[in-house]
Amino acid sequence: MSIAFTFPGQGSQAVGMGKELAEAFPEAAAVFAEVDDALGERLSDVMWNGPKETLTLTANAQPALMAVSMAIIRVLETKGLDLRSKVSFVAGHSLGEYSALCAAGTFSLPDTARLLRIRGNAMQAAVPVGKGAMAAIIGLEHDDVEAVCREASSLGACQIANDNGGGQLVISGEKQAVEKAAALASEKGAKRALMLPVSAPFHSALMAPAAEAMREALSSVEKRDPVVPVVANVLAAPVNDAGEIARLLVEQVTGQVRWRETVEWFAANDVTTLYEIGSGKVLTGLARRIDKTVNGIAVNTPADIDAALAALLA
Repeated sequence: MSIAFTFPGQGSQAVGMGKELAEAFPEAAAVFAEVDDALGERLSDVMWNGPKETLTLTANAQPALMAVSMAIIRVLETKGLDLRSKVSFVAGHSLGEYSALCAAGTFSLPDTARLLRIRGNAMQAAVPVGKGAMAAIIGLEHDDVEAVCREASSLGACQIANDNGGGQLVISGEKQAVEKAAALASEKGAKRALMLPVSAPFHSALMAPAAEAMREALSSVEKRDPVVPVVANVLAAPVNDAGEIARLLVEQVTGQVRWRETVEWFAANDVTTLYEIGSGKVLTGLARRIDKTVNGIAVNTPADIDAALAALLA
């Protein structure tokens, strides 16, 4: 029986996130200041005061969510948590994989902030606005969604971007093809096929220019093997070699986030508790739907941190 830490992805951001942590813990405030310094701007002001539209921009949301996760990790460590001895694995949803790797020591905090700013800008710039789209497909199996993507791809790129579990998959690609796939999914019996209000077709082949930008950025940053293995998005299996991790992060930009399989891998490998470190409770909800034998616990407030420490240090 073991523990894993998971780290949320885009969509978990909210104006005000991290402010209570910064006010309660000097170590958390120091993390936000370090991220501000790394980016050369007061991202913390946007996080705490908005406007929401500015925080939601991909280039801001990605480092902001990482900063909240790392503020919590820094507080846990300051109060006695040793990741290597208490946590068996880490994993993160899309950008959350960078938070996981920062927590596990593969990247420094300033480098992680800069990598995510590059990633956010590159993903936004990869496809002209209006050319790409994403849609959520609820209530169909993975193979059925894969089949409708294949059928719709005669109109352009279309693929599964996220397999979030619990019958929730997200597809991504060229707008016309995604709309066609969503219509086909409805015909096949999907409970819902909903176009998403996103700014770019993330985790699709259209993100190839962003993948190249990340290949270049990752090649020039210092990397260390993580102190605990990271369960990689594109493998749904653990890796602990820094070079392989960098290669998989490049692949992740255009590849599928295999979150359902990640949680299933945890359950099959005696992980009984997933602590979600960061803003929101999205991953905790997904874990509950994927495998009821895995206990999900969200850690994002000072009270959550105290409760987690009481359990982890017992």
